[in-house]
Amino acid sequence: MNREAPRPSPRDAAERETLSAAVAQALEDYFTRLDGHEPDGLYRMVMEEVERPLLECVLQQCNGNQSRAAQYLGINRGTLRKKLRQYDLAL
Repeated sequence: MNREAPRPSPRDAAERETLSAAVAQALEDYFTRLDGHEPDGLYRMVMEEVERPLLECVLQQCNGNQSRAAQYLGINRGTLRKKLRQYDLAL
């Protein structure tokens, strides 16, 4: 069975561009604040800075329903629970 992923709507694409622009601007600001110093662990830092509020926001939108939140995120519930523990978010 060959199922294609749904095509993003123009609104989804615009929101993605906005999010990308915000991340790019935040990184440019970060490098400016480093004032020539080299970053360390940049990937991990960025992922943690984005992932925690993502999880919090989605859980709030789902009224704490982890199964629904996992579905929104496109991950399984076990992975979501692992991430909630990682960020010390209420289970």
